[in-house]
Amino acid sequence: MNKRNALRLMAAGAGWVGVGATLGLGLSACSETRQSFNAVDITGADYAKDFSLKDADGKVRTMADFKGKLVVLFFGYAQCPDVCPTTMTEMAQVKQQLGKDADKLQVLFVTVDPARDTAEVLKAYMGAFDPSFVALIPTADELVAVAKDYKVYYKKVDGKTPTSYSMDHSAASYVYDTQGKLRLYARYGAGVAPMVSDLKTLLAS
Repeated sequence: MNKRNALRLMAAGAGWVGVGATLGLGLSACSETRQSFNAVDITGADYAKDFSLKDADGKVRTMADFKGKLVVLFFGYAQCPDVCPTTMTEMAQVKQQLGKDADKLQVLFVTVDPARDTAEVLKAYMGAFDPSFVALIPTADELVAVAKDYKVYYKKVDGKTPTSYSMDHSAASYVYDTQGKLRLYARYGAGVAPMVSDLKTLLAS
């Protein structure tokens, strides 16, 4: 290879390096604007988009009722011994830690045990954590449909008496942004601080 060709190849190589560096900077700039969450980002998911269920006052509710607020939706039941009260307690703490933005959060609790979770039971149950939390009470048929749409598992586990049964169920929460769009899947046990951080990120977007 003569000297002239060698110089030509070196110049070409330098040009590619320059292009790569430029593209790299562009990609870096894009990645900086991408939101980062602690929960699983499921933005654009084609399920769990909406519901139409009665609350404890008998009023039919949909996602449209909560537009302008972040929504955290959880499936559970009032006689749950651990997961449900833990989750509701944590959500009450999350709301407190949001401070001035606390009124921008709406927690929804969909019962998977409508046979025992009457309106009176759930009003008292929500009140024990935060009076602003809303309980939704599906009929047996509605529960089948909404659980399928939300990909939620639930199963009755017989107890010693007909009324002492328990319910196995999914323990994650669904998080919606202020436009009512599904954004996050928050696994049980993640803690208060990560949820607060994720909600603040959504509010800032």
